[in-house]
Amino acid sequence: MAELSVTLYSSSFCGACTSTRQTLDQIAPLLGSRVEWREVNVADAPDESEARGIVATPTIVITTPDGTERMRASGVPSPDQVLTALAAALP
Repeated sequence: MAELSVTLYSSSFCGACTSTRQTLDQIAPLLGSRVEWREVNVADAPDESEARGIVATPTIVITTPDGTERMRASGVPSPDQVLTALAAALP
């Protein structure tokens, strides 16, 4: 079981979402099975997006396996920013 889940909340036709997806794709291999990666299109999953309080895309939410939110950020992060956030969130 993964130690953390990273969810990218995105929307169609969002250039910043594409850049964020590329950043996450770049670092995912570095973390192996320690992190579960998900992407949720807010138009396809409005209930989940609303329940999480997503008001802008792209938004990245890092959660523990029980769903506890450890970190959230909107905008396009650098690989270093995502790695730093994950390191701080890992148990």
